[in-house]
Amino acid sequence: MSKLFCQVLKTTPILLGVSLLTANSSLAAPETKPVSNEGQTLEQIEQYNNELGEPLSQVTSVSQLRDVSPGDWAFEALGTLVERYGCIVGFPDQTFRGNQPTTRYEFAAGLNACLQQMERLIAASEAVLREDIERLQLLMQEFEAELAALGARVDNLEGRVAFLEDHQFSTTTKLRGEVIMALGNAFGDNKANEGFGEGFRDEATGESVDDNTFFAYRARLEFDTSFNGRDSLLTRLQAANIPNLAEATGTDAADLSFAADSEGDVVIDLLHYQTPIGDNFRLHIIPSGGSFDDIADAKSPFFNDDGTGSISRFASRNPVVYRTGNAAIGLNWQIAEQFSVDMAYLAGSGANRPENNGGIFNGEYLAIGQFNWDPTETIGVAVTYGYGYQRPDEVNLSASTSSAQARNPFEDAGAQAHRFGLQATWRIAERFNIAGWAGGVLAEAQSGQFQDEGSAFIWNAAINFSVLDLLREGSNLGFAFGVPPTTGYRTPDSTTYFLEALYQYPLTENISITPGAYLIINPNENDGNDTIVVGTIRTTFRF
Repeated sequence: MSKLFCQVLKTTPILLGVSLLTANSSLAAPETKPVSNEGQTLEQIEQYNNELGEPLSQVTSVSQLRDVSPGDWAFEALGTLVERYGCIVGFPDQTFRGNQPTTRYEFAAGLNACLQQMERLIAASEAVLREDIERLQLLMQEFEAELAALGARVDNLEGRVAFLEDHQFSTTTKLRGEVIMALGNAFGDNKANEGFGEGFRDEATGESVDDNTFFAYRARLEFDTSFNGRDSLLTRLQAANIPNLAEATGTDAADLSFAADSEGDVVIDLLHYQTPIGDNFRLHIIPSGGSFDDIADAKSPFFNDDGTGSISRFASRNPVVYRTGNAAIGLNWQIAEQFSVDMAYLAGSGANRPENNGGIFNGEYLAIGQFNWDPTETIGVAVTYGYGYQRPDEVNLSASTSSAQARNPFEDAGAQAHRFGLQATWRIAERFNIAGWAGGVLAEAQSGQFQDEGSAFIWNAAINFSVLDLLREGSNLGFAFGVPPTTGYRTPDSTTYFLEALYQYPLTENISITPGAYLIINPNENDGNDTIVVGTIRTTFRF
């Protein structure tokens, strides 16, 4: 928007107020001829704005105008304008300066602003007095030429600005930052026994849980660069020292969603380039740090974000389909308004190695696709299927969210696996959302002692609830319940159960605090293990 048009918008309310005080004299002067030269009209308005020289502030009551008292003849006129339609603003020193002369040009600008205000009121089904409408009709007839000149110039300027915005772009980079500070602890009588393979025991290890309270951080800087206005290259730098609580508790299920430890070094955590292809496709290229949820929607809107959502790794999203990979190439296809498909090929941490059993095809890989159905803005459903392979030293079918046997049921064997996921979210009401998933991995051993006959089925399920805007807009009181990835190799009584509660409270637009805790019952699929509790207070700063 041009400088002139912005100045007109800022000053027109006071011009109208001043003009209405002198309207009788203006309308009573038939010898004054309307000016049809629109250039001269706007030059007069610009000159007035330059002479004014002071910013204006909105008032809501005529009593706020210090130099107007109930005894003044202008009090009633000013009161009507301010209380009814908010068409007058005052100066910073709370004066109106009603003795300042006005012109037909200035009056036309103020009249135009008041007309727009009344149109907004009528569109919102708010009452406007009939006598005020009749008065405006008379004023419009008197100042028809000036209003036409003003409107023609503004339309022309808006059209030119829109053209420039559509056709001009310079390469820019936006900087975003996030800092998480976490105070936490893990509680339990004894560390969980692995309960699998050599050294299996029904009871806990007898070693005490490392329950020292810790204070740690994770800091991220994101550089979002666009080269043509539609694409995006995201470069994320990260430094962190948040511990992996699996070592402190004996179970992967205890890990935090935002856990990371670079020992204070700054590393490139993610490189992600995406660009549209035509109207219905979007291409993703991720050389490092990617997973399938960077390409597809995990359908867990209030738990998926590790800065403001779930505090646990497991409860944030379906781990068997979204938490795998490192390098990736993906494609989004918008089939129709309600239907879309997400596809990706992901390679593991050895994608950059040219030697044998490395690279993007000879090492760990996953080919995966997801079909999305979003019938309304409040309902989303997704079905996911993937097929991949993990080398013996890379097998992690549970994405480190459960037990050792779910992570690698074949000990020293590699695994090829079919992965399945069903996810859904439903915004039941404005302040209530429910989401959940069920997922499974059907794995077969590919080397070692299980090469010919080894197979395993690993399943997991979870549901989460969010009560939104409780006590403060933007807050989330969340609860999650589920079964982390499990092989079910023992009795149902040994199944691991998971419960989480959190309250994410925004202190300001850029700062939120999330106290929360989660319980792991029968950790590592062993009912002889003690219940593990993890509690934390996560403070997130974003800029």
